[in-house]
Amino acid sequence: MRMAFVLFDGMTFMDLAGFYEAITWLGIMKIKENVTWRFCADQPEVKDDRGLKVKADLVLPPLSQFDLVFLPGGMATRKLRLDDAFVEWIRTAESVPYKVSVCTGALLWGAAGFLEGKRATTNPSAYDLLVPYCAEVVKARAVRDGDTFTGGGVTASVDLGLFMVENLTDPETVRQVQKKLVYPYYKAGQTGDVYGQIDPQEEER
Repeated sequence: MRMAFVLFDGMTFMDLAGFYEAITWLGIMKIKENVTWRFCADQPEVKDDRGLKVKADLVLPPLSQFDLVFLPGGMATRKLRLDDAFVEWIRTAESVPYKVSVCTGALLWGAAGFLEGKRATTNPSAYDLLVPYCAEVVKARAVRDGDTFTGGGVTASVDLGLFMVENLTDPETVRQVQKKLVYPYYKAGQTGDVYGQIDPQEEER
C-alpha cells in the first residue's frame, strides 16, 4: 500500500500526526505488505499553523500513483479550496482507492468534486462550509462513504486512523494498534460507516 500525506502552509499538524501515527503501524507491524509513505506538497518546505517547518519528499507528484491520499485541515483550507492550481493537483487523486481527510481537509476533497452525493464530516466549525460539497454533513468522529474517509476536528485524526486500520483489517488488529498508541478511547468492533456520532447537546458545551 502506497500512501501520500499531503502537506501545505497553514495546515494543523495534529490532523496529520494522529492519522499518520495510527495508519503507519500497518507497515511497522507488517500487517500489510509493501506499505510505504511519502510526504507530498506544492513546495519543497511548508509551515504548519504554528510555524513548524516540514520538508516534502515530493513536490506536486501525480497523486494517482498512490493507494491512499490523506489531507489534513487547518484555516488555510478555506483559501486553498478556491485555489484552482492546488485543487487541480488534488484532482489527480481521482483514481485513488482511499481518499482520506481530517478536519477541514474535507473542504479540499469537496472542492475537487470527490464528495458529491456522499456523506462526510469535518471540524464542527466548518460544517456550514462543507454543506455545498456533499449530500449530507454527518456530525461524527469518522465517516466512510465508498472510497472516502473523513474525520472530525483535530484529535479525531487518531480515531480516524484507527477506524481506517479496522476497515482495512479487523477488530483484533486495530486493538493491537491501539495498544501501540496507548489510546484506549477508540471502540473497536463497531460495524457501520459512521464512528463516534456526536450528541448535539455535547457539541454545544
